[in-house]
Amino acid sequence: MVGVGLKSESLLEIKENLLELEELVTAAGGIIVGSLTQILNQWNPATLIGSGKVLEIKEMVQDSGAEYVVIDHLISGVQARNLETAIGVKVLDRNQIILDIFSQRAQTFEGKLQVELAKLLDQMPRMVDAWLGSLSRQGGGIGTRGPGETALENDRRRIRERVSQIKKKLDGVRKNRAQHRLSRRRHEIPSFALIGYTNSGKSSLLNRLTGSQVLSKNQVFATLDPTTRKIFLPDGPPAVMTDTVGFIRKLPPQLIEAFKATLEESGEADVLLHVIDLSSPNMTRQIEVVDKLIEEFQWQNKKIIHVFNKTDVASPDKAFRVKQHPRVFVSALTGEGIEQLKTMMVESLAELQESVQLFFPKIAEHKIYDLDRDTRILRKETASEGTICYTHLTTNLLTKWKEYLVK
Repeated sequence: MVGVGLKSESLLEIKENLLELEELVTAAGGIIVGSLTQILNQWNPATLIGSGKVLEIKEMVQDSGAEYVVIDHLISGVQARNLETAIGVKVLDRNQIILDIFSQRAQTFEGKLQVELAKLLDQMPRMVDAWLGSLSRQGGGIGTRGPGETALENDRRRIRERVSQIKKKLDGVRKNRAQHRLSRRRHEIPSFALIGYTNSGKSSLLNRLTGSQVLSKNQVFATLDPTTRKIFLPDGPPAVMTDTVGFIRKLPPQLIEAFKATLEESGEADVLLHVIDLSSPNMTRQIEVVDKLIEEFQWQNKKIIHVFNKTDVASPDKAFRVKQHPRVFVSALTGEGIEQLKTMMVESLAELQESVQLFFPKIAEHKIYDLDRDTRILRKETASEGTICYTHLTTNLLTKWKEYLVK
């Protein structure tokens, strides 16, 4: 593994990125036999890294018998070819490792389509003319004779056609998800979404909150496909919670493009639960990465609860360094802090609703039972001519019960 960076970057950040790459390579099924770093004034257009470092890597590969070299940076098709020629083994970059993990983990039809799209989008700019000008198709007949279409052009055209096909299929998936969300909105079902750095414990938290048994493993990108489950909150309305793919530093833009349908599930949620691994030594950096992506996806105006997970294995002093609000400390494994989290979730939904008074005259008091099904009635006051109910209503429910509103 090769960690690289410019002098403008901090050495600590380069080393942290390299440690994370170790996790990714291990998750992809690789065994690491050596690593080194290089800090450059500027990138080498031909090989990304310096020629002396390329020779050093070649010697390390020969001594260790390594089969791959992984570089912690995006490399172009030309750079990969030049490095492979000089070193003598396959050279991969961070994006390719992440995409390989996704290929292994994708289970559903949608997940496989998303991964295939991401790989094709990643592959296209890397393609170089390695066919030495070979021609795949020659023109025939008067006026059509010419150089024909090169093998490279032919492959690029096929990839573009396949990308177009996959995007059409994923558009169908997106429309289907949008219909489900519209149905939930129509029935006034509040929604939560779990977001956060990969391996922060989102799936374990989903299982703890909803009583589900979704796959949860102590590894990066254990969850790819979004999972939605019902959640019953104390003194709150029935709601749904969605677990989505985790984030990571230098998240490949091809993955963001391919997983748009999945990320929309989080974007449409009423409240986001930002799950943070309190035990991680890189907790602060991981929070920064997720915060940047929240801004990129334009979710910063949403209600966000910061859920610091894994309190059972984190050092006690770690909690005193936390600055985010609103926040709650939990352990998805032991159940510590879960009830407090549920209370905060109910309060966050109440903040999204308007506090109102409804007056039901004697002749319409039977409607109070319908109101009780739509929302929680906080207090009732009986008067001589009817009953006043105090409650919180969403925009849609305000329209439904407008004739009983006390102005």
